[in-house]
Amino acid sequence: MDKLLRSIRDITGQRLDPRHTAFAVADFLRANLPDPADLLTPEERRGDPGGYVSTVRHAEKDFSIVTVVWRPGQETVIHDHVAWCAFGVLSGNEHETLYRDMGDHLVEIGRTDNPPGDVSGFAPPGDIHKVVNTSAEIGVSLHVYGADLSLSGTSVRRVYDLPVRSLAASGPA
Repeated sequence: MDKLLRSIRDITGQRLDPRHTAFAVADFLRANLPDPADLLTPEERRGDPGGYVSTVRHAEKDFSIVTVVWRPGQETVIHDHVAWCAFGVLSGNEHETLYRDMGDHLVEIGRTDNPPGDVSGFAPPGDIHKVVNTSAEIGVSLHVYGADLSLSGTSVRRVYDLPVRSLAASGPA
């Protein structure tokens, strides 16, 4: 965890724009993804039958490190984030659906599967999504957010409870 903290501090200390910070942290994670056993106890790696478990492992002024444990089929609501994020999938498969907010409805604009070893980064706006563990195994992912989550308690800015339409049904965007 010390190398992870030092490296992320070095990156955030460069004061890049949010998008480039997310990409730089993702590049670091891509080469340095930890083993789930290095981050979580055996009990934590079992997850919770009631829903996915998101745990803040470290928080400071410029970033927070979070682990997420997903049992098969567990999913988030459609949401966006308060800050940039870089994440790496350690186990399971995070199936992500992306959306665009059209005011009175959402339009699905893409889907992607993130198997173990996949790393990505993004920054608001345009980060409206839903994630589900589509694998038969417990999923674990590591997330780095560009905010002190000890202050807010969550990385979620907004939950979207709007009708969802396919891009074809909505016409030109």
